[in-house]
Amino acid sequence: MKLLGLFLLFDLVLASLEGDSLNAFKQAVSDPTGMLETWDPTLLNPCTWLYVTCNQDDLVTRVDLARGDLSGRLVPELANLKNLEHLELFNNSLTGSIPPEFGNLKSLVSLDLQYNHLSGSIPKSIGNMRSLVFLRLNDNQLSGQIPQELTTLPNLKVLDLSHNSFTGTVPRGGSFQKFGQKSFEGNPGLCGHAVKRPCT
Repeated sequence: MKLLGLFLLFDLVLASLEGDSLNAFKQAVSDPTGMLETWDPTLLNPCTWLYVTCNQDDLVTRVDLARGDLSGRLVPELANLKNLEHLELFNNSLTGSIPPEFGNLKSLVSLDLQYNHLSGSIPKSIGNMRSLVFLRLNDNQLSGQIPQELTTLPNLKVLDLSHNSFTGTVPRGGSFQKFGQKSFEGNPGLCGHAVKRPCT
């Protein structure tokens, strides 16, 4: 009985941490359409919030906030969602950089941040997302070199880095072998085999 109580307490602590992490994101963004109105920080369990999906253990597996007209920034606290599989934030007006802490999202299958106003470079830590299948960062203001670490993602099937301001040589090998020019177009500073532009 005591052991069961400890498990229940542990579940409550996890749910509270996840709620706090999502609330940190809510506090960092402007929400003119009221998408986040149900995100009540006084509720221990965020699984009742709109646009949040949980598994049978009441742990967050999906956050769907696409086309919400959200502005503001991504927060490192989202990396506390250890069971998160889908982070869908495309078609918003988010600014700032991608937190390197996102590399701790080892269960993430889809990271979709396309059509925002994100800047800075892609964190090398994204290469730690061993479950990642879909990586869509197109149509932002990202810059710098594309990390070689992304080629080590074993399950990556869809990659779109187009229409940013990346520079340097497009990495080759690994999971990048299957991606052609379409994944990188609209980055005039890129060179290499994938973009059919020689590096000088």
